[in-house]
Amino acid sequence: MDVTVVIPTLNEEEAIGEVVEGFVRQGYRVLVIDGNSQDRTREIAREKGAEVVIQSGKGKGQAVAEAFEIVNSDVVVLIDGDGSYLPDEVEKLLKPIKKGIADHVVGNRFANYEKGAFTRLNLFGNKILNFFFRLAYGYELRDILSGYRAMTRDVYKNVDLKKPGFEVETELTVETIAKGFRIMEVPITYLKRGGKTKLNPLKDGFRIGKTIYELLSRYSPARYLYFFGFGFIVAGLISGCYVVIEWFARVTHFLLAILTALFIITGVQLLMFGLIADFIFRSNVEFRKEIRRLREAIEGEGKRD
Repeated sequence: MDVTVVIPTLNEEEAIGEVVEGFVRQGYRVLVIDGNSQDRTREIAREKGAEVVIQSGKGKGQAVAEAFEIVNSDVVVLIDGDGSYLPDEVEKLLKPIKKGIADHVVGNRFANYEKGAFTRLNLFGNKILNFFFRLAYGYELRDILSGYRAMTRDVYKNVDLKKPGFEVETELTVETIAKGFRIMEVPITYLKRGGKTKLNPLKDGFRIGKTIYELLSRYSPARYLYFFGFGFIVAGLISGCYVVIEWFARVTHFLLAILTALFIITGVQLLMFGLIADFIFRSNVEFRKEIRRLREAIEGEGKRD
């Protein structure tokens, strides 16, 4: 396979040399997308054998989107330039793609992380965001925010990246499953980075959580109805409890009782509509998967002939 390693950077002179050298030593092409670093990041990357492109915009997400437009390799490996991931573990991510069992492989940092690699706040925030993702999307992924991942040309040329910042990993994950590509995780090592992190745990954590919710419209618009449906039902239960308690006290609230019934009926209907629409949407995704498998099988037969 033709593999290109993409490294978005911003002031990573302490670690970028080892990261680039680790991949060049294995024979991979390395493309560094630099966000106008004020240190020697670009010079060091070039010295170690990387191709360096200065980012036209700002933010990690914009850098990744720009790199995907430039590259045309069979597979792209995406990795941070801060030295927290091991270049020697790249084969772990490429192996499922080579075997043909995945289109997008994510490195799971929680499988083996060095003490101090996560602060307590970062670790807690990651766990919450991953739980929210599993709850909203129904996919058993444990580390959707990992910065070490590999994906085929079909994936990285078809994902629609609009988020400019640290939400890019979430967007890549959602775009992959929304468009019917196969995604899986493999265990990797995660090390404590040398310099100060650019990620703000609270500010960026809120943005990522917001992105997980907003991207439901791409994955399954119907799942928005679940949240509204549950909201109406909860409102109905609360008002219903109040009506019952007051009734036992010999106070009758006819209008509130009617409103309670409307809340609950509306909530149930929204849940039913959501289930039906979600089933149709997921069937469409599965249909696209089968079309892709059929195309790959036909292309494979053509190559053998």
